[in-house]
Amino acid sequence: MNRALITNIQKYSVHDGPGIRTTVFFKGCPLKCMWCHNPESQSYYKQMMYNKEKCNLCGECKRRCSNGAIHIEAEKINVEFKKCNFCENCVEFCINNAREIVGQEYTTSELMKEIEKDKIFYEQSGGGLTLSGGEVMHQIDFVHEIARQCKAKGIFVAIDTCGYISFHHFEKVLEYVDVFLYDLKLMNSQKHEKYTGVPNEMILENLKKLSEKGAKIHLRLPLIEGVNTDNENVNAIVDFIKNLNIIHINLLPYHEIGSDKYKRLNMKYEYDLMKKPSDERLQEIKRLFEKNNFKVKIGG
Repeated sequence: MNRALITNIQKYSVHDGPGIRTTVFFKGCPLKCMWCHNPESQSYYKQMMYNKEKCNLCGECKRRCSNGAIHIEAEKINVEFKKCNFCENCVEFCINNAREIVGQEYTTSELMKEIEKDKIFYEQSGGGLTLSGGEVMHQIDFVHEIARQCKAKGIFVAIDTCGYISFHHFEKVLEYVDVFLYDLKLMNSQKHEKYTGVPNEMILENLKKLSEKGAKIHLRLPLIEGVNTDNENVNAIVDFIKNLNIIHINLLPYHEIGSDKYKRLNMKYEYDLMKKPSDERLQEIKRLFEKNNFKVKIGG
């Protein structure tokens, strides 16, 4: 039976597509964007999040660890993750809730039960399901089955994707997906690789192919001052998409909401390189797209 690793199931979401939605966040992504606000979704494996501020070093996690993976040295807790089998004892018995395991396995039937719980809200609001991540298209067999079942049950399906995957993955789900929420960061491939870890040729080519196939596309542009808000990049995006089937554009200004997660995951965060564009600059970019006859919204 197909299984997927999920980081979160967000109910009653009003972002990531029309109406009231259930957004399912898949674990694992081929990109490592410096501004990523869901760093827990990057790894394809379960992870432990540890909140040092909540921990009082009581040692209960060490005593309960079934594999002896936890050690306390110099008033600091260290975990040997090679020994950790995610038994969850350290989470269950932590009285201060300083620990959290990120990533829970779901079968397609288990996830469909969660999705169908809110079907009445989808019907009343014109909402539905959004599959997000991480990168959902890397778990294509699972995603295909979920999208197929939703289509059969009349549930609107949106897929949020970075586009960095072989196009045959898109072809597998095209008939079941109502709209693709397609991320586009940078037009210069070298800069794209610098800030995300991968070049962008496949991403751009897949965007063109989706348009040619008649897919409905909402383009999502994360905007980070000093990275991709310059006229050269914005104008290059306009030139690239002006003949594509782009239904709507969302301008997504950088925010620091996920910055604390990096500490809890013991990951480096390039926060000093990240800055939100000014409101004036956001309006300038919005007007530029509108001038080219695109429907544009600032925000999700």
